[in-house]
Amino acid sequence: MAKLGRPVSFNREVALKQAMDIFWSKGYIGTQLVDLTTAMKINPPSFYAAFGSKKQAFYEAVELYISSIGSKSMIKLMESDTAANGLCAMLESTVKIARSNEAGGCLLMLSLINPMPNSDEEWLYLKNIRQKTLSLICARIEQGIADGDLPKSTQAKALASFFFGITQAISLQARDGASEEELTSLIEPAMSVLSPK
Repeated sequence: MAKLGRPVSFNREVALKQAMDIFWSKGYIGTQLVDLTTAMKINPPSFYAAFGSKKQAFYEAVELYISSIGSKSMIKLMESDTAANGLCAMLESTVKIARSNEAGGCLLMLSLINPMPNSDEEWLYLKNIRQKTLSLICARIEQGIADGDLPKSTQAKALASFFFGITQAISLQARDGASEEELTSLIEPAMSVLSPK
C-alpha cells in the first residue's frame, strides 16, 4: 500500500515562502487550496500534514512576512537618529516593500481588508498586527518628543495615524500599479507636516 505523505524533495521553508507569495498576491479569501498545493507540488493530504489548515498556513506565512520583509520598515523607523529621519526611512522602506512583490502592496494591509463570513478570526489577527505597527510608530514619535527633535506640542497619536495612513496609501497605490518613483513622490509632502509653519 502506498504511503501518503510529502514528497522526499518537499522543503517546508520553501513551501511556506510560496504560500506567503500566493496569499500576498491573491489575498486570504482569494487563495484556494489548489493554489497552495499546485505551487508546492504536493497533494491536499500532504498540505494538511505539513500545515494543518489554510488558516494555519496563512498565519505562518504572515509571520514569515513579518520576520523577513514586513519588519524592515519598523527597523528603519527605530534605528534612525531622530524621529523625523525614522519616519522618512520608514516610508522609503515601505515603498520598497510594496514594490517587492509582483502583485504590489503589503501582505498585512491587503490580504484581508474586511471581515468576511468564516474569516473574522483571520481579519482580527491582521488588525491586531496593524495596531501593533501603529503603536510602534506612536512610540517612536513620543521618543522624538522626549528627545527634543519634535516639538512638545506634537500630537503623537494623530501624527502616528497620519504616517500609518501614508503607509496604507503606498500599499494601495502599489497594488494599483504605481511605480516606485510615483510612490516615492508621496514621501516629501508627507514629511512636510513636520516642518514648522
